[in-house]
Amino acid sequence: MRIAQVAPLDESVPPRFYGGTERIVSFLTEELVRRGHEVTLFASGNSVTNAELVPQGATGLRLDPIERRSSIAAHMAMLDEVRQQQDRFDVIHCHLSHFQHFPLFETFAGKTVTTPHGRLDYSDLPRTYARWPYFSLSSISMRQRQPLAEAQWVGNVYHGLPLHLYPATDYAPPQDPYLAFLGRIYLDKRPDRAIEIARLSGMRLKIAAKMDYSNRAYCEELVEQMKSPHVEFLGEVDEAGKTALFAGAHALLFPIDWPEPFGLAMIEAMAFGVPVIAWPQGAVPEVVDDGVTGFVVDSIENAVAAVKRVHSLDRRQVRRRFEERFSASRMVDDYEKIYASVAAGMYEPKSVPRVVPTEGRERDRNRKGRTQLRSA
Repeated sequence: MRIAQVAPLDESVPPRFYGGTERIVSFLTEELVRRGHEVTLFASGNSVTNAELVPQGATGLRLDPIERRSSIAAHMAMLDEVRQQQDRFDVIHCHLSHFQHFPLFETFAGKTVTTPHGRLDYSDLPRTYARWPYFSLSSISMRQRQPLAEAQWVGNVYHGLPLHLYPATDYAPPQDPYLAFLGRIYLDKRPDRAIEIARLSGMRLKIAAKMDYSNRAYCEELVEQMKSPHVEFLGEVDEAGKTALFAGAHALLFPIDWPEPFGLAMIEAMAFGVPVIAWPQGAVPEVVDDGVTGFVVDSIENAVAAVKRVHSLDRRQVRRRFEERFSASRMVDDYEKIYASVAAGMYEPKSVPRVVPTEGRERDRNRKGRTQLRSA
């Protein structure tokens, strides 16, 4: 098949450091190429791929050292480039979360599938999707779908990682164990809970995370907390840094307080045989097999108790479950099935209706009534 992958432009594909979506796009793209598909990747200019790269700017937006660039303008330019080339592709897979491609892609919506990688509980997303309800969506967890339950969902594909990047080991418990936190320094990720769990457990905590200054007050507060002698802040880490992080980890703490769409850090830990201790928010109950690959808890007290129970879990079984459920090969198998359906025209709209949500129709009626009164 001739497949276009349309990636966000915030990071390169794959990302140098933080960037879960771009990492998944990379794994997907490279495996599709390996399987003989003709793949074109629309991504930042410093992306590295075996597919045909259509570069958008010199580098990812977040780490651009020189230019001050508009994210909206950069993405709009890329989407128009995809639109101009759309005849080249059997399937166009878009990985942007907030449907900004819908207006540009509506005349060929039937050959597209959209995987939104972010949360979908923004209040204006249902109204926006209602204007283009013929676009096919693929979720990354069943929980992610809930705010848009009536959308045209054509599949659910859990993320997967290439097994060769995470070679098997003896999975022996670490000799000098510590707890690990991987992700973003952001309120919803609750690294403050991780710090408290480590303190109460009497264990060291290593935090490998991107500082997200969209909530500066929280970041500044957490910087003070991280000055504790039992906390080590590593900053953003690359693949080698993750390997080092998980090599001595007793468990990954994932104490989130938001509807996590998937949670890539959890399966990255499992790939190393490291159990996960997580709150039951978002996709966590779908990803963590409670009592097998970790523990799902609902309080700091229960998390501390889970830290003491981690030794009862078989790290080899954590790795086996990862291989069974979260390999890149399985992920690409699932996407290939969706692509085959899209390429066969199963989701081709018979026409392109212009759907106006209920509040829009009411506004139009009110406007028409005011016009008639002025005319009278």
